[in-house]
Amino acid sequence: MSYVPLSGYHIDQMSLMIHNTLTNSKEEFKTIEPGKVKMYVCGVTVYDDIHMGHARCMIVFDTVVRYLRYQGYQVTHVTNFTDVDDKIINRAAKEGIDPLELSARYIDKYFEDAAKLGINKADIYPKASECIGDIIEMVQKIIDNGFGYVTSDGSVYFSIDKVKDYGRLVKSKLEDMSSSGRVQMDEEKKNPMDFAVWKAAKPGECSWDSPWGKGRPGWHIECSAMIGRYLGEQIDIHGGGNDLIFPHHENEILQTEAVTGKPLANYWMHNGMLQVKGHGMTKEEKMSKSLGNFFTVKDVAAKYDPQTIRFYFLNTHYMSPLLYGEDMLEEAKAADSRIINCYKDLKSYIKTAPEGDAEADDCCDSIESYRQGFKDAMDDDFNTRQAIEVIFQMVRALNKAMNEKTLSKKAAERHLKLLDEFNGILNIIPAEDGADDGTLDDVMNILIDLRAELRKNKMYDLADMIRDRLKDAGVVLEDSKDGAKWKKI
Repeated sequence: MSYVPLSGYHIDQMSLMIHNTLTNSKEEFKTIEPGKVKMYVCGVTVYDDIHMGHARCMIVFDTVVRYLRYQGYQVTHVTNFTDVDDKIINRAAKEGIDPLELSARYIDKYFEDAAKLGINKADIYPKASECIGDIIEMVQKIIDNGFGYVTSDGSVYFSIDKVKDYGRLVKSKLEDMSSSGRVQMDEEKKNPMDFAVWKAAKPGECSWDSPWGKGRPGWHIECSAMIGRYLGEQIDIHGGGNDLIFPHHENEILQTEAVTGKPLANYWMHNGMLQVKGHGMTKEEKMSKSLGNFFTVKDVAAKYDPQTIRFYFLNTHYMSPLLYGEDMLEEAKAADSRIINCYKDLKSYIKTAPEGDAEADDCCDSIESYRQGFKDAMDDDFNTRQAIEVIFQMVRALNKAMNEKTLSKKAAERHLKLLDEFNGILNIIPAEDGADDGTLDDVMNILIDLRAELRKNKMYDLADMIRDRLKDAGVVLEDSKDGAKWKKI
């Protein structure tokens, strides 16, 4: 019942290889600090519900983090919220509310939708509005180092004439980038490709005081400032959708290096776009709010469970474009059900399985060969499609062995544990109902008593942490004069 590698794969030990957009090649992953990974992934602009295009990026990098941690790395994962932006300002003006109130609403909705996708939370979720001091400090350093200039209205622009290798990430010539349609025009720019790191305030916009007058951050500067604040001058991995390569990530590199003199990130990872049929149904275009062709996570998650959605995305290499359609989600649901059914059958089989001899059915060999096959796939630039094929090989062999009752109880238990191991990375098998209500009651009562004791001893930070972590896990505590009560949300 051993794993048979597909063409091009082998069972020899291999190092983790990552496709680096900066060099357009696969490179062996080496961290700046041994055993530690500093990773930043560009998040969303919070002015509306997230759509399935966002979901792909979220699931891809959630899986990357899960695998790195599985491999023993200590990962610090930061994903930002852009809560200061033209789109937010315009939407808030239409609704007659403060822009930060609007963004706060959609940040809450983001976390609700992320839970529906089985996403583990990042370690830090900084907001642009909370990093204004860091942004202003960085803009000032850009000016001081000769890379920025101030215009008459108090805006600050980065001068690309001061750099020699603009376009190193996007791999395009300057004239091609200037005609891309993603360059904002301003008559005070010294070069049409110069970009704003600080925007002078317009009437009615949210703004902050700065040495150049009231204004707000440019789009690109916020990510550079957040990385500097939470991860330091250099990071291991910078991720995002490939639609951000230019101008966003290209400009991040310039402004950060203008301040630090060091490369911003050693590895740049970009997921491919989720595509839908164009309006004429003859060509494909990326899913986008601006094109009005998007499907929200909220709507899709009402019809499909997190595991189906994750399987749909992970059964394609993260760099490849992926066409969206309900027929494809149905195919993903059917395929994933084969894995889920095998998992359930294996649990049932264990109850009546013959004791047998675990070694006699090649249990140890098959376990290690499947594990190595899965690892080989993931080490090859996080090839989740190939990793899933390894699981299907395992499923086919297990189904045959269970039907023939040639699988011992011990071997079945070990294979079940291995499926759990793989699922901890991919999350394509639904979690079991877990503890019964009685056991959950006992656990919750212990936590409530512990929290009460902490509050009694004025250890409010720890007490609040218990409350907040429980809420993240879907349990809310309600304090009353009779003590705290809990309920699922």
